[in-house]
Amino acid sequence: MIKISKIAMGLSVAALSLGACTENFEELNTRPDALVAENLDKNLLGNAFANAQARAMYLAPGGGTSGFQIAQSLFGDLYSQYFATTQVNFDSDRYTQVGSWSNSAWNYYYGQAAPVIQFVEEFSETNDLPIENAMIKVWKVAGYHRITDYWGPIIYSNFGNGETSVAYDPQEDIYKDFFTTLDEAVAVLKQNTGATAFVGHDQIYGGSVDKWLTFANTLRLRLAMRIRFVEPALAQSEAEKAVADGVMESNADGAEILTTINSRNPYWIITNWGEYRMSALMESVMVGYDDPRTGVFFSETVDYQNTGEGEPYQGLRNGLSREELGTPNLNDLNSDMGVIFLNEGRGGSAAGEPWRVLSAAEAQFLLAEGAAIGWNMGGTAQEFYEKGITLSLTEPRVGATADVVDAYINSENTPSAVTYPYKPEWNIAASSSIPVKFMTGGSLEEQLEQIGTQKWIAIYPDGWEAWAELRRTNYPSPYPRLNSDNLDVAVDEVMPRLIFVSGEYSNNLEAVEAAEEFPELVSRGGNLNSTKLWWDAKED
Repeated sequence: MIKISKIAMGLSVAALSLGACTENFEELNTRPDALVAENLDKNLLGNAFANAQARAMYLAPGGGTSGFQIAQSLFGDLYSQYFATTQVNFDSDRYTQVGSWSNSAWNYYYGQAAPVIQFVEEFSETNDLPIENAMIKVWKVAGYHRITDYWGPIIYSNFGNGETSVAYDPQEDIYKDFFTTLDEAVAVLKQNTGATAFVGHDQIYGGSVDKWLTFANTLRLRLAMRIRFVEPALAQSEAEKAVADGVMESNADGAEILTTINSRNPYWIITNWGEYRMSALMESVMVGYDDPRTGVFFSETVDYQNTGEGEPYQGLRNGLSREELGTPNLNDLNSDMGVIFLNEGRGGSAAGEPWRVLSAAEAQFLLAEGAAIGWNMGGTAQEFYEKGITLSLTEPRVGATADVVDAYINSENTPSAVTYPYKPEWNIAASSSIPVKFMTGGSLEEQLEQIGTQKWIAIYPDGWEAWAELRRTNYPSPYPRLNSDNLDVAVDEVMPRLIFVSGEYSNNLEAVEAAEEFPELVSRGGNLNSTKLWWDAKED
């Protein structure tokens, strides 16, 4: 059930409190310097930084998950084919962009995350706090790249200008500014290795400059790989720069936001509502591979637990019609998330898993892709691929032994078919024939499919990032949906983007209409769900 609420920022400075769901664009676009309280000390600035970290990921200190559910659970999580919905009233799994949901997702970011990010950036610059300024610059890139990867052109460079009409930026310009911003931040972080900032407030690295430098470089690698089909020379240059400066190598390098009883993992709450289950694609890949992460990421079905019959892990097809969603006991017949994502009453912990932002395993798969296409990544594609699997399997949440890791890396298992004894018309063949074991004699595309598939598994449950990578690479090979209610997006296509939100046509009409005319949209079809983003340029 969607629960919309107004959530306070939780800062000690009242002037920094922001409403979550306002439709008033002037309020959303208030300059951060208008929010500055007199004599704000570094402790309160740290509170703002901590809130910026959480809000940019749609987390909600103090409770509440409406922002996360609307922004990720009902879009990216479904479009990445991590999950399929079982809720009859949720139409987004059939490629319907529910306007109130996307409008709220947009307003949440621009009403809660963007103002605090800019406040910390401008305050730290004005008050000569270079390390703090570098950290928030890196985090600004981490937050905004998620937003542009949903919509394409977004409000970026003009945010907070105090005007009632605020221009959008083309995605190409935004991405290129990301690299410039990272350059500025990395230069400062390099000059201050061994130092700390925001100690006691930084929810990811406890204020370590060295860790933030590694994160910044790995974020650069992610963004470089994102644009490799549209700007290959720039992509290679940025990726090789990231590697030279040092990217994540161990699980201790990973970026995770601390969860507490006052700021829980949102799945801790929404899994209790019973509105989605494992997808068919996830079943095909993980059950086919006999993947040791299956029982960590997902729970055995209630039906299997009660009867001992059938398969313990079952995934549901995406895109069920409302009539099909009325099939009895879909929640019992298909796998929920694993215990580590559930609340205490269902066997989980008090706060849920730390919120994963970027992992060392993902970094290794990005390196593997770069090496496979001939970039100087410092190793071979196979070496990085196997290290990525090893890191994923040995993360604290999985904890596989060396024997299990070795057996999996050398496994010839392939994805499996997915069958439904209670609905045989939903049955579908295996999603692919690629094995786990690296195909040293395979084609480049086969190797890239292996890399993309294992990365998709490893970054679970980050459906936001997984949807972006599924669009970019088309790996793992996605299943067609059973139905699409969107005339612009067919059942056998991956949803390319979200269209601009309705609130912008009410409050920022001139700017949003100008954005509709950006060449990167017009040349590809206009402001439609079927229009691919600037970086989404892989040839079919």
